[in-house]
Amino acid sequence: MIPCLSKKLFGVECLGCGVQRSLVLICQGEFAKAFQMYPAIYTTILFFVFLALHLFHKSRNYSKIVIGLAIINAIIMVVSYFSKPLNCCY
Repeated sequence: MIPCLSKKLFGVECLGCGVQRSLVLICQGEFAKAFQMYPAIYTTILFFVFLALHLFHKSRNYSKIVIGLAIINAIIMVVSYFSKPLNCCY
């Protein structure tokens, strides 16, 4: 796994910490554990699927879906980031 540069340098997790482990859990069939590891994993996957469709399938316009998924994904990422328990003080 690629280490998180933010966590390594500053000791603070970034908004994307857990994505790699969550993808590995999905590949292993552990869907609930993947969601627990990184709650925005499924919206992230949907975002990249529709982004690829938007880039490669020019006959349809997916821009509103891509923008909507990006906003939903960002909200889930921020909420899950701030709802994590702080491990620094215990």
